[in-house]
Amino acid sequence: MGHSTIYPTGATLYNPEKAWGGYTVYQAGEEGVVLIDMNGKEVHLWKGLLGFPAKIFPGGYVLGSTGRRDPKFGIQDNVDLVQVDWEGNIVWKYNSYEHIEDPGYEPLWYARQHHDYQREGNPVGYYAPGLAPKTQGGKTLILAHKNVSNPQISDKPLLDDAIIEVDWEGNVLWEWLPNEHFEELGFDEAARNVLYRDPNTRSFGHLGGGVGDWLHINSASYVGPNRFYEAGDERFNPDNIIWDAREANIIAITDRQSGKIVWKLGPDYSSPEAKHIGTIIGQHHAHIIPQGLPGEGNLLVFDNGGWAGYGLPNPASPYGLKHAVRDHSRVLEIDPLTLEIVWQYTSAEAGFSVPTDSYKFYSPYISSAQRLPNGNTLITEGSNGRLFEVTAEHELVWEYISPYKDGRNTNMVYRSYRVPYQWVPQLEKPEEVAIEAIDVSAYRVPGAAPKGSESVVNVETTLPFVEGAACVATSDEGKQGG
Repeated sequence: MGHSTIYPTGATLYNPEKAWGGYTVYQAGEEGVVLIDMNGKEVHLWKGLLGFPAKIFPGGYVLGSTGRRDPKFGIQDNVDLVQVDWEGNIVWKYNSYEHIEDPGYEPLWYARQHHDYQREGNPVGYYAPGLAPKTQGGKTLILAHKNVSNPQISDKPLLDDAIIEVDWEGNVLWEWLPNEHFEELGFDEAARNVLYRDPNTRSFGHLGGGVGDWLHINSASYVGPNRFYEAGDERFNPDNIIWDAREANIIAITDRQSGKIVWKLGPDYSSPEAKHIGTIIGQHHAHIIPQGLPGEGNLLVFDNGGWAGYGLPNPASPYGLKHAVRDHSRVLEIDPLTLEIVWQYTSAEAGFSVPTDSYKFYSPYISSAQRLPNGNTLITEGSNGRLFEVTAEHELVWEYISPYKDGRNTNMVYRSYRVPYQWVPQLEKPEEVAIEAIDVSAYRVPGAAPKGSESVVNVETTLPFVEGAACVATSDEGKQGG
């Protein structure tokens, strides 16, 4: 079924009996950070705040940024990371990672924050029983940018993804730079050659040729308490950091004490232990499901598909840059010890014909997945602005389409989070009203004719029509019959 130019926005489906009720926070285009209830009512807006991502903490606090660097001079550099109360007052701010003087602008201190951050008390930034993030103090893990040179990687300037931890006063307590661990990343000779020639160069005027956004790390969180560490596996120390690099198709864990990479998935998925997974491409929001939630200890990741990675040239990538390509997305839950896929949500689980309609679950960039206390999963299909919740059996029980567009004319949502009603004491628990699914085959806009023919004639047939082979093989072709 084709995509109509007319479609509903806001909440489109809601089953209160099966969904996990709470408030959902997301960045509403250029409007600001918005909080919605299960029926899609916008219950609060922090106008002007930039959520990259936006997170809600207990007490109705929201975290985001107050500005972003001019893209002529930097990629996705947020000026600061702030914690704002219900009334919009800034109660905490970090902006002292680098002092920058861009032409035409007043000199400013920047956090250069991008893509992710975590507050002490909660490893991943979403609700888990007994793991509440601190709101009046504590350390903050921040993903930031740093310009570096490393001739081992490329002779071109590089944009590195620094992972730092700061205290409440803004002092940097810990810093980790991935370019210093290049040898640990596992790039083969073909990937190294491509990286050296073109480390995913992004161009701005002031750098005279641009800068290599070579890894583009888009998530960083604490591993958190888990069964593997309790069994003696030091790689999964709760203080270690798990992160993923979109452009390199890598998910990894950095040891907090030594700085070494102690666990890694990718960039090569051809090994016997990983081959069954298939290549994870351009992924986002890789994290360990926190204790107290179904699937605790497993890796949860939105595997975007799209285009990413470095390697041998192929028809889709003549020079080996972004050499891995796939036109549909997956959400994967993986046991990080055995690499078994414990649970997944793909186009097949969504009920689409595969591969014909695989693209109907597809976000080639951004996006996320959150495990909920009842075992459901909240998925942000980001490039389409679609937020939805599915059960462990893949039943769709809540869906919402963002009505807000940005300057690129997209309703993209980078990431969304669901929190319990109790985290927002300023509001009374809303009434939860079921939203029945629309029968799209019968639904018509005003003025359109209903389904069905006004005049019918019968034509003599030779054989009954039986659905057979399509122009491309489906995923279940050949599986039926004796």
